[in-house]
Amino acid sequence: MADLAVFYEHPSWFAPLFAALDRRGVDWTAIPIQDHTFDPADSRLPAGVILNRLAMSSFLRQDEHALFYSQAVLDHWRGLGARVINGAEVLAYDTNKARQLSLFRRAGLAIPVTRVAHRRTDAQRLAAQIGYPVMVKANVGGSGAGMIRYDSAEALEADVADGLTPVGVDGVFMVQEYVPARDGRVIRCEVLDGRLLYAIALDGAGATFDLCPAEVCLVDKPQITVSAYTPPRAIQAAVERVSDLAGLDVGGIEYMIDDRDGAAKFYDLNALSNFVARPIEVLGYDPHDVFVDYLVRQIAARAGAPQGVEA
Repeated sequence: MADLAVFYEHPSWFAPLFAALDRRGVDWTAIPIQDHTFDPADSRLPAGVILNRLAMSSFLRQDEHALFYSQAVLDHWRGLGARVINGAEVLAYDTNKARQLSLFRRAGLAIPVTRVAHRRTDAQRLAAQIGYPVMVKANVGGSGAGMIRYDSAEALEADVADGLTPVGVDGVFMVQEYVPARDGRVIRCEVLDGRLLYAIALDGAGATFDLCPAEVCLVDKPQITVSAYTPPRAIQAAVERVSDLAGLDVGGIEYMIDDRDGAAKFYDLNALSNFVARPIEVLGYDPHDVFVDYLVRQIAARAGAPQGVEA
């Protein structure tokens, strides 16, 4: 049995992580999600520590995606005693933007005015309550998918009639006020082990909804620029509070400054930390190395735990 198994879907996003694991000599194995099946009666583990790297955008690449399958198998391994990093409980937030918004509010943070629904016919009524322009968003998103801005009731009415408004793969969607991000900028705060690791500013947010900051994501989005950013102390504390409430081991939490009133509006929790493109240039170091340090500590802690007990 390997020390670490990486449960992943995207074919190229994790090449830097795999290289960092190899440099450190970690005993690890890869588990491609799209080829995976499991037996609920099988008590064998693929590794003592299992790292979940499921991408929410996998439903864009595979008609038969594994978003909800993964929750089942990760919980199966956890029940057998594995240390699962970003396990089923975290995926329950990652696959549900509505739950994320409720989580932000429990943490005392501001969010865009939002209504959650499961019938397209409710979209117009809810948009009227909020006021235009509005965003209609799929509850399960990824890489900017399932998001449309509507500037008028007529435009929304037409798309509702034609069945074109976004609906998540779970049948849930949100109607949300359009928040004008100050300077077209959003902030992504990366957390690791409950603490802020770093933050980056993504400028040019008005040009696209796909704000993935990884190298492979930015090759076709030259309008997006990435720079290191230091959030105010209150924001840092808020991000760590959200991470603790969600049980998030590693991932990103995003917010923007509402240009209308200067308030920070939180809108996304992403358990898939792609880290940043050109990390040495942007941050001055490679966060993959810090992440592997964390993984090595998890392996050591799990090895020292009593057999059958999760570390």
